[in-house]
Amino acid sequence: SLLLLVFFFGHEPRSPSSLLAPLLKSFAGSDAGFFFPAKMVVMGVQLVVSLLVASIMQKMAPHFSFARWILCSGRLYRYRHPSEEELFALAGKQKPKGRRERRLNGVTENKPSSVPRDIDLQLESTPIRTVDALVLQYFLEYQWYVDFAVYSTFVYLFTEGYYCLVDPRKEANIGILWCLLTVFFSIKIFFMVMRHYFKSEEGGERSVCLSFAFFFLLIAMVVLVVRDDYLEFGLDAGLTNVYNNLEAFLKEQAGDWTIPVTKLSIKLSLVALCSFIGACLTFPGLRLAQTHLDALKLAADRPVIQLCNPADFF
Repeated sequence: SLLLLVFFFGHEPRSPSSLLAPLLKSFAGSDAGFFFPAKMVVMGVQLVVSLLVASIMQKMAPHFSFARWILCSGRLYRYRHPSEEELFALAGKQKPKGRRERRLNGVTENKPSSVPRDIDLQLESTPIRTVDALVLQYFLEYQWYVDFAVYSTFVYLFTEGYYCLVDPRKEANIGILWCLLTVFFSIKIFFMVMRHYFKSEEGGERSVCLSFAFFFLLIAMVVLVVRDDYLEFGLDAGLTNVYNNLEAFLKEQAGDWTIPVTKLSIKLSLVALCSFIGACLTFPGLRLAQTHLDALKLAADRPVIQLCNPADFF
């Protein structure tokens, strides 16, 4: 990815007839100097910082991880499962004999062992460590994504400060690319979780995902049908601007070329994308809502904590 960044955003056009400059200009219109300038330096400050951050992220991952610190810093606890001896001792029963002893005593029935639910059982708690979290599914994906999001936030803040102080007109805004990669990887992880729900044979997870996918499909279609007088997104104006610039660019480059994609197909693609993202966010949204309700119940006698709980949504 970094080599592609160097190639596309560190390339300087050698002649005015270069293909990269008019193509970027056709997409960006008159404001092409902010995100995709016509001329770019070979190695800008942002690219050097991006390479440095990528190297630090790779070197620091085995030693320190922000995601591991969140889960395995000792603030979260897990409960140890009691042994069978402890359960039978608290229930006042003897531990069932082994298969060989039952066979010698003439007992051949293998009845399941059970203990009452109202026994006085005190579970032992222990802090969650990295070894305990490694057995969790998708823990490595969670760790990598959270670390990448933290480094992406740092790069984005640096680029924004760099643009405010220096105002470089000949460099691409690489911080936007880091943010787009963060969004892409988040959707990828949500898709992995949704695929796991689809593979399960038991339960109605598949039906719930499909139901919410059609629900968000309907909502997206309603939003696109509503007139701009009531709900303004600027989608039609943006598509018209892009089409005009692309048409002028294609006429300059190849004569009588036409754009093979219509506005309707782009809108349908946006509707399908919204439906897919809504289906991916179904179960994480339900789990977040349940966690929020549990947090409110636990902090029922602390109103300050209840006021701070909605900050988790951000």
